[in-house]
Parts: sequence; C-alpha cells; structure tokens
Amino acid sequence: MRQYDLSPLYRSTVGFDRLFTILDQMSGVDAAAPTYPPYNIERTGENAYRISVAVAGFAEKDLSIETRENALLIRGSKTPVEGEAAKSEVLYQGIAARAFERRFQLADHVQVTGAALEHGLLHVDLVREIPEAQKPRQIAISSRGPKIVESKAAA
Repeated sequence: MRQYDLSPLYRSTVGFDRLFTILDQMSGVDAAAPTYPPYNIERTGENAYRISVAVAGFAEKDLSIETRENALLIRGSKTPVEGEAAKSEVLYQGIAARAFERRFQLADHVQVTGAALEHGLLHVDLVREIPEAQKPRQIAISSRGPKIVESKAAA
C-alpha cells in the first residue's frame, strides 16, 4: 500500500505516464518479488553501468538477453542432459538450477553494449548515450546592445 497520492500529478501533467507507472510499481512492496538469481548493479563510469547476475551452473546456451521498450529481460532455463540423472544421486542441492526471468527497467537512452559470462556471473554492460540535440549547450552572451535598423522611407 503506498503512502502518497499521485492523482494530482496525473491530471496536471502530460507524457509522464511511464514514470508514474514505475513509481506505482516501486512503491508496492511485494513479498513475492523474485530474489533468484541474486544480482548487482554498479556504475563503472560517468555514463556506464554493469549488471552482474549470479548464474552458477548455467551455460551460454541456457541464457538469453533481450531488450524491448526500455526494459532489459534476462532469462535462464537449464535443458536437462539425457542420462545425467541416472549417473548420480543428489543428496543435497544447494545450488539452484531452476528457470528464472529477471527484468530491469532502463532509463531513456540507455543501451546494452555487451554481455559476458565468466566465473558463474553474467555481466551485462550498459551505457547512457544522450543525443547531441539533448545535451546542454553553452550560449555566448554578446556585450553589444541591440542592433537598430533605420529605414530610408522615414527621411
């Protein structure tokens, strides 16, 4: 249950629907929120980020990464190998190998630049590339006064 009311903002703003949807989703604490697999989000530069997901036991063929509409979706599902279950008997299974789907909401202009699987961690690198038209510009200030144009018809 959220502690604040966004309805005044809904009726006085245009084009912020996605922002309000994200706020609504983030404000509700969901006890059933997925906790598997664990992950880290780190800033690696001014406009660079890395998401590291612990995917021990998964191979590259078991993982998929997809971006769509400012969302990053990481999925994993193990395909059982025939005859593997007959070879050994698991007495205790502490390493989870269940299928998962982890979704991350990306800000505008954030793009995935690459992914790598190493030492049981899936690293997804992201970068925010702001278009030239939206970058701040410095405007020069002139010390001259306004230019007056005289018309010849007044003479």
